[in-house]
Amino acid sequence: MTPAESESRAGAGRWERVLLNGFAVLLLLLMLCICAQVLCSALDLNPLATFQTALPLLGRALTINSLLDLQWHLLVVIGLLPAGLVWRRDGHVRVDFLYAGFRARTKAGVDLAGLLVFTLPFLLLSVPAGWSFMLRAWSSSEMSPNGGLTDRFLVKSLLPAGLAILLLVALLDLWPLGRRLLGRR
Repeated sequence: MTPAESESRAGAGRWERVLLNGFAVLLLLLMLCICAQVLCSALDLNPLATFQTALPLLGRALTINSLLDLQWHLLVVIGLLPAGLVWRRDGHVRVDFLYAGFRARTKAGVDLAGLLVFTLPFLLLSVPAGWSFMLRAWSSSEMSPNGGLTDRFLVKSLLPAGLAILLLVALLDLWPLGRRLLGRR
């Protein structure tokens, strides 16, 4: 590996670490929302705050339902957006107790077959469907039916975005997998 390649990988590793740390902070925020929602429910505090003018995402009030909706929104962000990074780091789910004993070329064949047969068809169907899902929410100005968060299209836009990132990373994986399958590292 050349010094430039080494420096490039180190820079990518730093960005990955920053992203993962950001998702870790969101996970802490999720836990805080859960605790606040449970505590406010137990104390029968609702609404938690009201506003003179409608705020983006919150509307005119912060309620227990807002906290509940926020939990789902954060869960979507934490669970879906890092999927491409997890794929890139080869941290996705697989039957490792079988896979671990395979030779490098066999592993590449299994990975390539899984990518072509399962991953790419699923993502190629899911990205446009997720886009339609988000557009329907946006065009109808969908909000929480329970007085929770407004602008539901924002969280629904993460579905096609996260799936598109995963699709891009999976497509970028095709070339190296093909090279490994052919024994060209």
